[in-house]
This record gives sequence, C-alpha cells and structure tokens, in this order.
Amino acid sequence: MEQERIVVLDFGGQYKQLIARRVRECNVYCEIHPHTLSIGKIREMNPKGIIMTGGPASVYDEKSPTCSPELFELGIPVLGICYGSQLMAYRCGAADSSVTKDVDSVSGYACNPDSVRTAPVSEYGRTEVYIDKKSSLLLKDVECDDKASTICWMSHTDYIAELPEGFSVTAHTDHCPVAAMEDPARRLYAVQFHPEVVHTPEGTKMLRSFVLDVCGCKGDWEMSSFAERTIEELREKIGDRHVLLGLSGGVDSTVAAALLSRAIGSQLHCVFVDHGLMRKNEGDEVEAIFGPAGSFDLHFIRVNAQERFYRRLIGQTDPEIKRKIIGEEFPRVFGEEARKLKGKVRYLAQGTIYPDVVESGDGKTGDVIKSHHNVGGLPIELVRELGFDETPIEPLRMLFKDEVRRVGLELGIPRELVYRQPFPGPGLAVRIVGEITPYKVQIVQDADYIFREELHKAGVDENLGQYFAALSNMHSVGVMGDHRTYGLAVVLRAVITSDFMTAEAAEIPWNVLQTTMNRIINEVEGVNRVLYDITSKPPGTIELE
Repeated sequence: MEQERIVVLDFGGQYKQLIARRVRECNVYCEIHPHTLSIGKIREMNPKGIIMTGGPASVYDEKSPTCSPELFELGIPVLGICYGSQLMAYRCGAADSSVTKDVDSVSGYACNPDSVRTAPVSEYGRTEVYIDKKSSLLLKDVECDDKASTICWMSHTDYIAELPEGFSVTAHTDHCPVAAMEDPARRLYAVQFHPEVVHTPEGTKMLRSFVLDVCGCKGDWEMSSFAERTIEELREKIGDRHVLLGLSGGVDSTVAAALLSRAIGSQLHCVFVDHGLMRKNEGDEVEAIFGPAGSFDLHFIRVNAQERFYRRLIGQTDPEIKRKIIGEEFPRVFGEEARKLKGKVRYLAQGTIYPDVVESGDGKTGDVIKSHHNVGGLPIELVRELGFDETPIEPLRMLFKDEVRRVGLELGIPRELVYRQPFPGPGLAVRIVGEITPYKVQIVQDADYIFREELHKAGVDENLGQYFAALSNMHSVGVMGDHRTYGLAVVLRAVITSDFMTAEAAEIPWNVLQTTMNRIINEVEGVNRVLYDITSKPPGTIELE
C-alpha cells in the first residue's frame, strides 16, 4: 500500500522544516524538496498535496525562485504560504492561452504581471486578520472574535494586488486586501501569513484542514517503530565495520550514540572533545554517562582541549567568527583522534537533526541564519584521507527535537538524559557576547548553574524548552555594601517551544527570578546586574549569538 505524503516545496523559507513538523503532527508523512523539483517527478511521487513555502525574495526579481504554471494544473491540492501565495497569484492561470498574459523574460514561464506589487505598508509580526469566508475548507475551524478576526503572523513587503482568475478573497487585514484566497474547484489555497508558527494560534487548525479535508489524507502515519527500523537499517548498512561519532553529551548525540550502540555495539567509537565551553561540571558528567563506568556498549575517548580553543578565540568578538573558529578547530582536534583509528573506522556518524540543517542554510534556497560546526562533518579532504565513506551516517537527520526525545525514551534512555537541556555545538561561545576568556566562561558557568538549580527547586523547569544564563558585554555601575562597583550584566533566558523553530519567553515566577538574581550577584564574582530576556523567536533567536 502506497504511503500518503505531502510534499513541501522550498522557496527559501526559514520555516520549511516547521511546516513539515506541523504536517507530521497531523499523522501525515511529509517530505521537503527544492522548488526545482520537476513536474514529472512530482507526478511520479503522486503526493496527496503540495505546500509552497515562504521566502525572502520578490516574485518579479530576476533571480527569485519560481515554478511552472503547470504546477497548478496537476489536479493536486496546493497551499501557498507567504511568498508561495504570491507566486501562486503570479503564475496561476497564466498558461491559459485564451487570455493575454505576459511572459517572464528570465524563466520563460507565463505570468500575471500585475498580480503582485510592493505593499504600501509592510506587515511584520502579530496582525489581526479578518475572515471573509468562514465556510472555506481551509478556515472553517478557525475560532474568531466578535469582529470575525484572528491573530496571524505576517512577514511581507509585497502583497497580492490582483486575484488570478477563479480565485476569491477569504481573508484580509487593514493593509493587505488578500490575506488569504482560494479556488476550491481546483483545490488551490493561499495565505499571506504564516500558519506554521506558534504566533498564529489558529494556524495548526488551518494546516490540519488543508491536509485532512482538502487533500483527503487519512492521518494514519506513525513513527513509533522508528528506532527498530533505524537499528535494522544501520546494521544492514554498517555490517562488521566500525563507526566514529563526535559525542557532545547533548540529546541529539546521546540518542544517535544509543541507536548506533544498540545496532553495532563496540564497533562504535565516540570521541568527546571538551573545548572548555561547556556547562559547569558537564565534561565529567558526559564521561560518567558514556565512559567505562557508563551503560553504553562503545569505545569512549575524551580529549581535554580547553586551552587550545581559548587561545584561538583571543580577541575575537564577532559571533560568526567565533563560531567559525570553533567550527575549524573542532574537526582539527577530532581529526587528530580520527587519524589514530585510520584503517579501523569506515563511517563517520553525526547527531544532525532538522533544525541544525535549516539554520545552516543547508540546501539551495534557505538563507543562512547561523553556521553550525556539526553539519557536514569533517572536511571532505580529511574524510578521504582517513578512508571514511563520504556520506556520513545521520540517523536523526529527518527528526525534530521532540521526535528525537521520543526515540530516546523508546530506546530506554533515562528520562533525565532525554530531557537534558539542549546545548549548542559552539557551547558557551554563543552565550558570551564579545571576547571569550576563561574568566568570562567561569562567570557564565556559575550563573547558569545557579539559574538551573533555582528553576529545578521551584519545579518550573520541566515545561521549559530551553533555559540558561548568558553574559552580556555591558558594564554598569552598582553599589555593594559601601562600595561602588562597575560589573558585568548576566542575561537570563527561558523559552517555551516544542520544535525550536519558534519560541516564546517563559513567564518565570517573580520570586524565582529574585532569588536567582540575589544568588548570582552574591556568589558570582564580577556581576552586579541580572536581566531577563523576554524576546520571542522570531524576531530573535533562542541563543544570544
């Protein structure tokens, strides 16, 4: 029996993975493909529906990603989101030779030249959207207020100025006349806003309506047997050969190590590079879990490289440069250990997951937000030199964070490990604004330890997606005792998120923040001010850098 699937066509949207995540929440399998996927291949895949992502481009720019008008003539339901909605208006129906249409000079595709224009007023953020057609299959389950409106997340500078033939407006805003449109006869739907983000409270209902009601999916896809299937696939692929995994002790590499350990046992070699930028005591904790005294069947190697990383980071303040330095040094250290296993190891494994991929701009269309040292693995020259297979083993690449945790529990990994706080590859380097020094690292480690301890004591840590202390580069005047101080400011951050693509600041009880502030100022040398960051994602990121 052929598996139902929804295809997401990527036009450069940063939320492409999030769209796929929302579709999976409907128990419908979803794949992401570049917008260049051919019409023939789409026919061959026979998806139940297509979702066109947003993106930063304008449909009328020469280098913008585009599609053939034929996409809308396949008889397959299509939902355009943001840029995808504008592209639908720009291309849809333009292949009809009975109507005079212009031809895009670059792509050669027919277009509706007046359909999309620069908006007189750009919209960004939470926006009141008025529902004009409550009977729409897409919008029928949306709960509205007494003004027939709902809050949606907008992010656009262009807008649909003229409807394509056959379409009608189903929603609008004060500044956007076509916030949503549809041609139900051809099962074509479009929204200018982003239904996939948490800032659109009713967005999940819209996507569910599209997937189940418009596309007719049954919603019977499950991933409960992912671990068993993956273990069998790993055994079949690896055979009696050995695998090398860069282990950080975070959730992703822990679950990847557990899968591989379950599949191949002592054929797995895990190298833990301690770069001196981990949380307080975490290096020792990683060794306790995965080292000789731990419960995993694998070979564990710890490399203490703190001083080496600190020297490289002297004088560096730009966050991307700091990331790149760590991204360069990590494979050097890792590579030195890998060389010792030359001739024994065949495969390189990684704990890469979906958010790593999307935030690295991996692919042809996504804009780069951040660089990650754990996407792409070791330099290809070193991989070839060591005789590794050039395609790394990434058993978690298609999973989101909460899905990784579910797999971890299925494997029997203790809950405290599965729900360990996420930690970025560059470590505290992205939590120290400005130059990194051992002194600043100590400040962040101590402040973070206090914050985590107080949250746990108050019983408010379990429902948080991520929480930590960071160090700003701001100095301010303070008074301690009878003395004037000029100290640093620690920034506390706690967010609620299920997928790490979007996040809201958590409402930490005031008494907990006060206790944390008092302890940090009294116990951590060099700090005289504590701030709490309430920025959501977007527009901010979860980390400070």
